[in-house]
Amino acid sequence: MGIPEMQTNLRAFARARDWQQFHSTKNLVMALTGEVGELNALLQWVEADNIQDWMTVPANREAARDEIADVLAYLLQLADGLGIDVEEAFNAKLGKNGAKYPIEKAKGVSTKYNDLG
Repeated sequence: MGIPEMQTNLRAFARARDWQQFHSTKNLVMALTGEVGELNALLQWVEADNIQDWMTVPANREAARDEIADVLAYLLQLADGLGIDVEEAFNAKLGKNGAKYPIEKAKGVSTKYNDLG
């Protein structure tokens, strides 16, 4: 299933429940932020070296999967409401980041683009 079909399904899901009235841009951004917070809370106290082991626990994996799906759903609804083509926006931004972080300067370093020199 591609992004446009996902957005169509989300529209239908919301319409069937009469939830469009609640999906203002502000509310969607707030919901998205909340879901990112819930994903953050899942991993907050898991040491970086232990995340892969943590993910082998079925309940942890399902919780992470569900929160990622919630983040994606709200992000797709937000983009849909704003008339933003997510695939085009992603590709355009990847191109911009490629220009800001050329391989010869950015490879293997986490330095922000304006400090790459």
